[in-house]
Amino acid sequence: FASPGNGYIEGKELENFFQELESARKGAGVDSKNDNLGDKMKEFMHKYDKNADGKIEMAELAQILPTEENFLLCFRQHVGSSSEFMEAWRRYDTDRSGYIEANELKGFLSDLLKKANRPYDEPKLQEYTQTILRMFDMNGDGKLGLSEMSR
Repeated sequence: FASPGNGYIEGKELENFFQELESARKGAGVDSKNDNLGDKMKEFMHKYDKNADGKIEMAELAQILPTEENFLLCFRQHVGSSSEFMEAWRRYDTDRSGYIEANELKGFLSDLLKKANRPYDEPKLQEYTQTILRMFDMNGDGKLGLSEMSR
């Protein structure tokens, strides 16, 4: 819903988001005829627009979404450019094998969750690590190659 490259949702974009949300709710059979979209938007902004600038920035959005749904958002914030990506790759490929193995990925995810102020425990961190491997380990070798991770 955000304009490409600006890093936040505001004004008409936010209104479009709420309209699509309402449409999805109606499609799912949730009765919302007594709901006022304008009031919902104001309540939402009051609750989540932490710096009160009238925009929902990506960092604010990351705090709204469940951890499972914002991995990629957090990753994009943590690694914004290809040079930052390569720097992160070198930092987490601790054995310099050219791959990010499960234990290295776990360290990356732990740092990412800390940076995003998302609470987690060891079993959850293990679950997230395995989820990322299932999503991106295309050849099933239990580690991520550079081409897999860059996806």
